[in-house]
Amino acid sequence: MPTNAKLFLAPLFVALSLTACDSFTGGGGGASGEKYNPSNTAVNDRDLEKRAVTPEDQGQNESDIQVTADIRKAILADDSMSVNARNSKVVTANGVTTLRGVVNSEAEKASIEAKAIAIVGRGTVVNELEVSPPNN
Repeated sequence: MPTNAKLFLAPLFVALSLTACDSFTGGGGGASGEKYNPSNTAVNDRDLEKRAVTPEDQGQNESDIQVTADIRKAILADDSMSVNARNSKVVTANGVTTLRGVVNSEAEKASIEAKAIAIVGRGTVVNELEVSPPNN
């Protein structure tokens, strides 16, 4: 490749690289110029708190495993659920089921809770689902 071409292409590649990196690190702004941070570090930090129930807390006895499986099946059988709702966490330990994650609406939050209550009964479901509307 001629030297002149190398001198022209090098800055072009650098500029393109910086632009690509900027979109991954949240440097690009939305319509109002706000920065988007794809990191969920704050959520992960919150989960480190001793009281936060995580999938690692899932009970290993047959009853807890079956309850979690039944609730998960009920969620996945509902075609109206968003991907976020389908990915919500269901953790059952010592007969108490905790629902965690992000759903797209209050209706999804209530629906998942109702499915869990129908399976395990009222008073044994802790609903920690959070509502965050889908990005459009």
